[in-house]
Formats: sequence, structure tokens, C-alpha cells
Amino acid sequence: MSGTAIGGKAAVLRALHHDRAADDPLVLPGPWDAASAKVFADAGFPALATPSAGVSASLGYPDGQGTPPAEMFAAIRRITRAVDVPVSADVEAGYGLPAAELVERLLEAGAVGCNLEDSDPATGALRDPDAQAEFLAQVRAAAGDALVLNARVDTYLAGADRTPAAAIARGRRYAEAGADVIYPILAAPQALGLIAEGVGLPVNALCKPGGPAPRELGVFGATRVTFGGGMQHQAMDDLRVTAEALRG
Repeated sequence: MSGTAIGGKAAVLRALHHDRAADDPLVLPGPWDAASAKVFADAGFPALATPSAGVSASLGYPDGQGTPPAEMFAAIRRITRAVDVPVSADVEAGYGLPAAELVERLLEAGAVGCNLEDSDPATGALRDPDAQAEFLAQVRAAAGDALVLNARVDTYLAGADRTPAAAIARGRRYAEAGADVIYPILAAPQALGLIAEGVGLPVNALCKPGGPAPRELGVFGATRVTFGGGMQHQAMDDLRVTAEALRG
């Protein structure tokens, strides 16, 4: 994909995060391979967001940077090649790559957005927020406007302080570093509006089975809704039922 095409799709994805009604958040299904991406794009979704968990599972690796980076970027490339809509890629904590190389590989794979989390997959501990902000600033400097940067805030997942104030403190640092969106994963729905107001950026919410639907999350304050590996898990559950029926 040419640099002009990438820049155009990044602009489209960025614009999709703004001027949305409260009950109409940007819903980004999570394809795990080219076939699932095509299903979602053909259904009319304007953009997609790959989940590291779903892609890793489809490749036979555990989530948490268990997938070799070359295989992850190759999978992302197969997904972006299969559809015409913008694709954001979950690249976990960046696989230890320097910011410039990470950006280069994302753009080569055709992604126009990325998730970057602020906990260490090896230890589960939160990264120092200043170090994470510096890394995000380096990613922004290397990417310019070619990537929509979704900065995951893991205080509700791995922090001792699981309050909106803790998420806002990190979120503000990441906003100053150039993030476009803040993703306080596992935040209570009631906290989403507080975090959005406190940080001043669109907020990504995780839609979980049994939890609020995407529109409800929008009313709570989410601008963007993603599903993690949930859609791949659901597809595998359905396939498991089919397999058991055949075996029976």
C-alpha cells in the first residue's frame, strides 16, 4: 500500500472517532484472519481492529507477546490485504522493537492504527508511565499522522489503584505524548465518561459477553468499542459444538 493510501485511510479512521452521538459509538469488530475480516467488511463496518489474542490463537500461540513478531505482522498484512476499510492492529506492548521499527513494520503491513498497552506481558506489571509516554511520543514522531494511536491504560487490569483518577493520570500523559484514543481496559462502564472528560480524548471500551452492548457503552461515555479476542473465541465455541455434533 502506498504512503498516500495509508495516510488517507488513517485520516478516515481518525475522523470516525469524532462527532459521534452518545448512542452511536464506533464499533470495530476484531478479525483474526483474512476470512473473518472480509465477513466484517462485507457486513458494512467502516473499520476493523485486530485483537492480539484472536490472531495469536489462530496462529497457535498464546496471547501476551507469545507470537513471533514476524508472524504477527504477516497475519496483519493478510487481513489488511483482504479488505478495503481501515484496519487498526493490536501489537501488544510493541514486541521490544524500537519505535521507528515498530512503525515501519505496521505501515508495511498496511495498518493505519495500533493498540499499545502499558503493562509488561512478561511480568504483568504496569510500566512506568513516563517511560511509556516517551515510547508513545517516539511512535507518534515516527508515524506522523499515518497511525491512529490507541494507548491502552492497564490500571484496572494490573494496577494497585483501580480508580478513574489513576486511569486519568496515565491517560493525560499519553494524550500529551500524541495518543489519539485512550483505552482503559476493564474499566467499569460508569467510569468511562469520567475518564473521557478527565483525559480529553475519545475512550475505547471493551465489549464483553454478558456486559453492556456497544450502544450502552456509548451512552456510558465510550466513543469506540472493541471486542478483544471475544469474537474469535465465540467462533471457536460454535465450531466446537459443530465438531462435537459430528463426532457424536
